[in-house]
Amino acid sequence: MKNLATMIAFAASVAACGSSFRPPTDRLAASEAAIRSAKELGAQDDPQAALHVKLADDQVATARSLMRDGENRRADVVLQRAKADAELAVMLTREKAAKTDAQRARETLETQRSGK
Repeated sequence: MKNLATMIAFAASVAACGSSFRPPTDRLAASEAAIRSAKELGAQDDPQAALHVKLADDQVATARSLMRDGENRRADVVLQRAKADAELAVMLTREKAAKTDAQRARETLETQRSGK
């Protein structure tokens, strides 16, 4: 009985050591999708948003290299940052569009008020 318990413990420890962190392909896809969204919304037209898209692109490239080297945990962390930067670019782009729309609405309202 003691031998069986020892063998099970040994097998479990070997399995734990032998298992590696899986390639973060889902996080890679999510990061790339966020980058695409930012670009499609026009992030390149806002310097701050464009910077975050560039950072995200660079981080995805770094993560791909890490994944090729088997550094999947590090790649996962880098991809988390890439997705966050891309999502920030999306929000900055949307904020700029909202501010532009609000300014146009104010100008239209002022034009209508002054025309009365």
